[in-house]
Amino acid sequence: MTQTVKQVGEVQVRPVLSPGDQELFLDVPSVVYAGDRHWVPPLRSSIAKYFKPENTFFEYGRLQQFIATRFGPNGTQPVGRVVAAVNDRLIAREGENIGLVGFFECIDEAEVGKALLDSACDWLRQQGMSQARGPIDLSTHNNCLFLVDGFDSMPYMMMPYNPRHYPRLFEQHGWQKAKDAYAYLLDLTKPLPPEFERAHRIASKSGITFRNLRLKGDEFIEDCTAIYHLFNKAFADNWSSTPRTLEEFLEEAKSLQDIADPDVFIIAEYEGEMVGFFMALPNYSPVLQKVNGKLDWLGILKFLWYRRSIDTGRVVAICSLPEYIRKLVPMALIYLGREGGVTKRKPYREAELSWVYEDNMPSRKIIEATGAKIYKTYRIYQKSL
Repeated sequence: MTQTVKQVGEVQVRPVLSPGDQELFLDVPSVVYAGDRHWVPPLRSSIAKYFKPENTFFEYGRLQQFIATRFGPNGTQPVGRVVAAVNDRLIAREGENIGLVGFFECIDEAEVGKALLDSACDWLRQQGMSQARGPIDLSTHNNCLFLVDGFDSMPYMMMPYNPRHYPRLFEQHGWQKAKDAYAYLLDLTKPLPPEFERAHRIASKSGITFRNLRLKGDEFIEDCTAIYHLFNKAFADNWSSTPRTLEEFLEEAKSLQDIADPDVFIIAEYEGEMVGFFMALPNYSPVLQKVNGKLDWLGILKFLWYRRSIDTGRVVAICSLPEYIRKLVPMALIYLGREGGVTKRKPYREAELSWVYEDNMPSRKIIEATGAKIYKTYRIYQKSL
């Protein structure tokens, strides 16, 4: 299968084929975001793991990395990267040969961006794909979406961030909007409307019980396993999403175990069965920015020191089985989640609720009932091949 090298002036775009290329691939963000005060460097190891043979993605998918480099006074400098991927689970679900484009980073030069995207699309065509969708890093369970509005603040925990020119680079080369998503911001210093507390009372009277996530040993695994099954039931029809295996889900859950806050992770049960949950996480973005993507001994010390100052959180999911929505479980969970966050020794003052697709009106309606306002907009693009 042909994997051509593209030359754009002094810039060369080529497949990642060696350990040296891989290091350059991982270096790209530090070049693109140099001087950007809102950028939160990801842990280098967290990106590298996606391309290791043990990544379970390779059981149902395949990918090709591309790197753009320029030779300068200090040797070879990376100036862009992209990954083309085929996720067979997504193809089976949607019944269409949709390829994915992700891990995109690029300097603000249209021709370099075009060469990267062309390389990714060429590879997807060779794989038999008829559509390309992105940015999606292998799966929407990973990093996805471009920020298109709301560049004036740091991203919250596990949310995407990119320079303003990324959407333009895509649109200039034939990519069109597939779907937008929103992030809402909620001021926790203000009380929720009274109907949320009332919903908690009504749900409790109907036999719903509420408790916090358990974080230790087998209890944590038990809770996460129940969350996994509930998540798959409640979000089975999510756009461009495919179910993860329990093994994949638990692996991610364990990676978050040490930073989870049970005060803002609420579980709803009926007769001992989990029927809903409110998943919020402390916003570690300011802390991660301080460690600059490195958890060496100094990075760990910085991490432990700055984590004490966290006073914001991100609501990742509000989940309920459909038959318990009319018992007001989602509103009750929101009420308890906020109460848990504001009654701590160091209370949370603000929360981001993200992300929510533009056409997910049931979720948007309940979020907007809290008083939260849209403050960032994100987009996924698609292109016919």
